[in-house]
Amino acid sequence: MEYKHLSHGFGPIYDERSRVLILGSFPSVKSREENFYYGHAQNRFWPLMARLLDAPLPSDRAEKCALMLAHGIALWDVIEECDISGSADSSIKNAVPTDVRRVLNKAEIQGIYCNGALAYKLYMQKLYPLCGIEAVKLPSTSPANAAFSVERLYTQWRQILDKL
Repeated sequence: MEYKHLSHGFGPIYDERSRVLILGSFPSVKSREENFYYGHAQNRFWPLMARLLDAPLPSDRAEKCALMLAHGIALWDVIEECDISGSADSSIKNAVPTDVRRVLNKAEIQGIYCNGALAYKLYMQKLYPLCGIEAVKLPSTSPANAAFSVERLYTQWRQILDKL
């Protein structure tokens, strides 16, 4: 396995009206190429958000940002930099966390939700001690999480709507 030390490369999506913060782990190869969140065509994040928010599927970066901000959702990742091989969360080593206080100091976040087990684990280890806000672990929208159908993801992810 060939490891590279990489920085995140792009910042959070949020504004002062954000009420929910969704945290992934670290951008995939495709997301790094596109310089934006959930860039892999098979990732179910954007279709899931459109369904949850009863909105059209956003087609580009501007529409994706607008969808999140219009519904009070902030989006970021737990890891600012790390050693990684490809896109696999399981390969991540030497993770340096983002400073979520950047978002928390500007927005009245009512709930923090982690997209997948690694994002949750790292949040609780490295970020919870800084901010004291418990996070909720949600099943990953990654295509690697084939055990979860879109319907199962929808059922689990619906809880974010309670905080919006």
